[in-house]
Amino acid sequence: MNTLIKKFFATDVQNWSLLVSRLALGIVILPHGMQKALGSFGGYGISGTLGFFESLGLPVFLGFLGILAEFVGAIGVILGVGTRFMALSIFLMMTGAMIMGGHIQNGFFMNWNGVLPGEGFEYFILVLGLALSLVIGGSGKYSFDNLISKKLK
Repeated sequence: MNTLIKKFFATDVQNWSLLVSRLALGIVILPHGMQKALGSFGGYGISGTLGFFESLGLPVFLGFLGILAEFVGAIGVILGVGTRFMALSIFLMMTGAMIMGGHIQNGFFMNWNGVLPGEGFEYFILVLGLALSLVIGGSGKYSFDNLISKKLK
């Protein structure tokens, strides 16, 4: 068990690219999480978001996990706390959103000009790629995971 915990927090403390990936992913996802959790940026807050998930026929529990993934997960990724778990949570949430939200059926491209039937999945590829790189590589430079990893050694 101790070895598993060490591997969970282990990362290359000199890796700048993981730091950049962590910040990019967290900064992009956090406002979406703030919409869902706090009602910021024109969002619906927790009750409205859970109601939306229910209207899609999804259990409220999944909606709550989605809010946690986008809000708490993004903060965790930015700070580098439990980065692998937080990034995996974001990865799973966004995979579900891409599939359940009809984005695959809308094609590849985003709907920048409003002429397509909806948003495509190109944004999701970027988010999923960033999240997966963090699941594989860990948090990189300047993270709480590094501090925890040092304490565990």
